[in-house]
Amino acid sequence: MRVRLKSQFAPELVRSVLAGELDFAIVTAPPNDGQIKASSFARAPLYAALPATHQAAHKQRLMLQDLAKDHWILFAKQVNPVAYEAIMELAQREAIHPKDPHYIMLAHEAIQLVSEQMGVAFLPKASALHIHAEGVVFRPLADESLWFETCVVMRAEDCSRLVNEFVRSFLHRHQPPLPNRHQSR
Repeated sequence: MRVRLKSQFAPELVRSVLAGELDFAIVTAPPNDGQIKASSFARAPLYAALPATHQAAHKQRLMLQDLAKDHWILFAKQVNPVAYEAIMELAQREAIHPKDPHYIMLAHEAIQLVSEQMGVAFLPKASALHIHAEGVVFRPLADESLWFETCVVMRAEDCSRLVNEFVRSFLHRHQPPLPNRHQSR
């Protein structure tokens, strides 16, 4: 068995799985598609990257309204359509009209724009926790519609015992621990 890292946009990873180029992929916010089986192993909010001088930088969690007056830096829709649509739908529900958003492909592009005071960026948790830039702070977004599942995605009809056992083992290792239900009395 050989495991290989292949970084792609979420839709391309799913397409590669469906085409049989990959046996499985790890995808945040995969699309709902009957041809795939998506097994969640983590759930996390989107984060906002904002200048340390921003009026909301002191808050522990942000609401989209905290960022309504800012220029937004978003991953382009083709990077992850599910996350993009969730942000835009919440903005519409809250009557927020993003002004001249910047569309990027990579997290480092977003951080560069934030550090240059060009706006606030929306990033997945993994990017927010692993990128450090002077003068930029990262805060989770509180609204649950901006929390996304990270899943192992495979073809729904995949009968390969090896692939199924590998995915099952991966999920077992990466599932969050269950809360202790036993209490001392």
